[in-house]
Amino acid sequence: MYAKCFKRVFDFFLSLIALVCLSPIIIVLMILGAVFMKGNPFFCQERPGKINAKTGEEKIFKLIKLRTMDNRKDADGNLLPDEVRLNSYGKFLRSTSLDELPELINILVGDMSIVGPRPLLVKYLPLYSEEQRHRHDVRPGLTGYAQVNGRNSITWEEKFKLDVEYVNNITLIGDIKIILGTVTSVLKREGISQENNATMEEFKGSVTAEEI
Repeated sequence: MYAKCFKRVFDFFLSLIALVCLSPIIIVLMILGAVFMKGNPFFCQERPGKINAKTGEEKIFKLIKLRTMDNRKDADGNLLPDEVRLNSYGKFLRSTSLDELPELINILVGDMSIVGPRPLLVKYLPLYSEEQRHRHDVRPGLTGYAQVNGRNSITWEEKFKLDVEYVNNITLIGDIKIILGTVTSVLKREGISQENNATMEEFKGSVTAEEI
């Protein structure tokens, strides 16, 4: 009942209240971002959302975040590696999760939910197994079950398993626990990046039993 009838209402009003209350902080971060990133403080990228029941395809929407990497390029005009472009200000935004605040707009308009599987890259869509794709049976979230159980420090397979487990067991109490757990993780700055990577290594598909 909660997942089908009340979760969207909960998302709308909570994101609206959060946007109003946090707007001064977002404005300050926009100004700082324009300075430290030497230009547009926002990062917008297409991400897959919830599967449309009629078409059977994921809705593609524009995710809005605060930019954490600058646009420095090499002599050939190619962007430098992530770990180089992730400057000190960007690291601060990621460690505090402040870069995620503009996603409240995505939640308000209905592309995302406060709690749900994190929206990943569109190019990953062909790589999911049938089971893993069930993470798109619901709206993607600002935070999720995987984020309070390791975030970027766990493997892709572990992350997707937690995502699907969440999709199959959505409850109001569960969402509240995840929100509170997210606050704790952010304060402790846990699981921000994966070992030996600035963020999370690229997903290249899961190894199945037949491939071993």
